[in-house]
Amino acid sequence: MEPVFRSLEIAARFGVRVTGTQITFSGLEHLPTSGGAVIAINHTSYVDFLPAGLAATARGRRMRFMIKAEMEQVPPIRYLIKHTGTIPVDRSAGAGAYAVAVDALRAGELVGVYPEATISRSFELKEFKTGAVRMALEADVPLIPLIVWGAHRIWTKDHPRAIGRKKIPVHVAVGAPIAPSGTAAELGAVLRSEMSDLLEKAQRDYPAPLGAFWVPHRLGGGAPTPEEARRRDEAELAERARKHAERKAKTNR
Repeated sequence: MEPVFRSLEIAARFGVRVTGTQITFSGLEHLPTSGGAVIAINHTSYVDFLPAGLAATARGRRMRFMIKAEMEQVPPIRYLIKHTGTIPVDRSAGAGAYAVAVDALRAGELVGVYPEATISRSFELKEFKTGAVRMALEADVPLIPLIVWGAHRIWTKDHPRAIGRKKIPVHVAVGAPIAPSGTAAELGAVLRSEMSDLLEKAQRDYPAPLGAFWVPHRLGGGAPTPEEARRRDEAELAERARKHAERKAKTNR
């Protein structure tokens, strides 16, 4: 029994009802009812984890997410991480988190991973890191692609949160399990192809008003192109590094 996780599930369902968020699922049968699996999730929003987690709940499972270690600095989040099996990742030294995730997979857990690592400003798939496929190979568990589409309208980078009863539709699409075989590069290519197909279908089936900030550029929306988004990411990283250097210089005075 996991009372904290159970409380979070109840709170998540309550939040969905209060905001009128309309979550629909497809392909839930691809999520195993037992045994370990790496769930590879696209990343367009700060709240992708919620509909992805509810997909697992719908199958009677719980998903253990990997989360950046900086979130442990927030006391309430630190408490939730400790009591929900969430796996904090130190981006400067991720080997420890990787080993914890592999152990969880071997123990039969579902581990949610964002192969892109950071939010995509273009709402298209960014370059993938190799962690998800390497974990699947090492733990010898299937890799399952999962797409969340619509959550970026609620809360994403560079835009205000859509707070209140907005009734925003969110779709979760789960793809067929991918066997852990071949090299990491080969498996990564298969994963990217499957996630691309799922994402494009989700986008086609979703309303796409011209010029809307949350609609990808290639569909006539106001989102930046992948190239423009990459430049913004680089500028953000440079600014973050500058601020970090300033704080370090003040500390060393």
